[in-house]
Amino acid sequence: MDNLSDTLKKLKITAVDRTEDSLEGCLDCLLQALAQNNMETSEKIQGSGILQLFASLLIPQSSCTAKVANVIAEVAKNEFMRIPCVDAGLISPLVQLLNSKDQEVLLQTGRALGNICYDSHSLQAQLINMGVIPTLVKLLGIHCQNAALTEMCLVAFGNLAELESSKEQFASTNIAEELVKLFKKQIEHDKREMIFEVLAPLAENDAIKLQLVEAGLVECLLEIVQQKVDSDKEDDIAELKTASDLMVLLLLGDESMQKLFEGGKGNVFQRVLSWIPSNNHQLQLAGALAIANFARNDGNCIHMVDNGIVEKLMDLLDRHVEDGNVTVQHAALSALRNLAIPVVNKAKMLSAGVTEAVLKFLKSEMPPVQFKLLGTLRMLIDAQAEAAEQLGKNVKLVERLVEWCEAKDHAGVMGESNRLLSALIRHSKSKDVIKTIVQSGGIKHLVTMATSEHVIMQNEALVALALIAALELGTAEKDLENAKLVQILHRLLAEERSAPEIKYNSMVLICALMGSESLYKEVQDLAFLDVVSKLRSHENKSVAQQASLTEQRLTVDS
Repeated sequence: MDNLSDTLKKLKITAVDRTEDSLEGCLDCLLQALAQNNMETSEKIQGSGILQLFASLLIPQSSCTAKVANVIAEVAKNEFMRIPCVDAGLISPLVQLLNSKDQEVLLQTGRALGNICYDSHSLQAQLINMGVIPTLVKLLGIHCQNAALTEMCLVAFGNLAELESSKEQFASTNIAEELVKLFKKQIEHDKREMIFEVLAPLAENDAIKLQLVEAGLVECLLEIVQQKVDSDKEDDIAELKTASDLMVLLLLGDESMQKLFEGGKGNVFQRVLSWIPSNNHQLQLAGALAIANFARNDGNCIHMVDNGIVEKLMDLLDRHVEDGNVTVQHAALSALRNLAIPVVNKAKMLSAGVTEAVLKFLKSEMPPVQFKLLGTLRMLIDAQAEAAEQLGKNVKLVERLVEWCEAKDHAGVMGESNRLLSALIRHSKSKDVIKTIVQSGGIKHLVTMATSEHVIMQNEALVALALIAALELGTAEKDLENAKLVQILHRLLAEERSAPEIKYNSMVLICALMGSESLYKEVQDLAFLDVVSKLRSHENKSVAQQASLTEQRLTVDS
């Protein structure tokens, strides 16, 4: 290593004199030493103070520039050398060199910047602000025949694309076009995988999604799926998954999704439909998720239901009832839930037997499946009195809902169970449904739901409770007492923060409870008159009117 000390001394002198031949000799010695023992050599370089001189050597017109950048790239493999490289002011001259025409200079410069900024979001953000993204995209287009340079650009894109701040810059370049062009040329799995690693984070941006669709990425992905679907090679299975996942990701953008739907006549939409009946779980999953994404507006949903998608999804669910694939169950239920949102689809889906298909998963112990099952049923019975009554009298379902209303570890399942319980009453307005819910112990959950932090859930609970009080007060009386309903209503009316509709529905409920002697006594004991009379001057007209009516009822009945 004594030779190294001599080399470093010599390099200091030649760096100032700029004698290219001896400079080149010194750099060759350094590179050799780094190849033998990178860490120790890097420590010596740091100790010698030579890094500070490197900034002045990074000039486009010098024949040694590529070697200087190579030395920097090698030393920056060590974490302890990265900050010293930044402190030596190397980033700015390296970024300038990305405009060089020399391919070796570009390659070593890219490596040096990549290694210095490795794993540092703040340094990567600095590079983005210095405009490296458009420069690198241009380089990829110009030097796409140079495998090493292409790889360097892809690695850089992969790192930079993880930063949110990069997406806007990427979207203003023709990155989508360049990546798709490059992708079409790749035959090797590893090379395609590198491109996938850049595409995935970029495709999270809606503008880039659309650019990728317009550049023809979808056709490439469909081709991969077709090639790999029957293979049992590990690489092929992995590539099939990546391609189909990326396809689903592209459909998350509204514009890109609508472009691919093409009024339900598009080739892409038809191909995705064919994945659902396939025997490949990954394709079934991607197909169902794609349908759920296409089903994000009423027009698409109506078209798909009219063209038989529901039957395909029900067949798929049927194949996964016993020991089925949970992700496929979840995806198929998501699709059905979205399809059930337009009013015109509800009756069609009910008569197709969707509720029966969905209820087969009532015994599932998987919260994601439970959550989607509940959401699908809730969408289906919205304003469908007959279906709501039929489900509300289903003791097994109601008992399961009551059980899930206590799923404290799964807030989503708990919330959806409460909402479905309330929906069964609100849409059926049926005494039998109320009796079933009372007998299954559901009343206390509806009362608790009235204290939810979500106004929409509070409201749904209060409307359901008012229907219970109007239709079956005698049956529910004891449970309403035990659940401390009257005290809760007093609190909701007294709280200034309560939304107007909450105050309104609480007063409607108070009036309905007066038919029960024991509950009415609780109302009298709690001095409701004071709270209600204050609300007569409420800024919301409906609340003020209801307060006057409620005050009259309270006064007359007392």
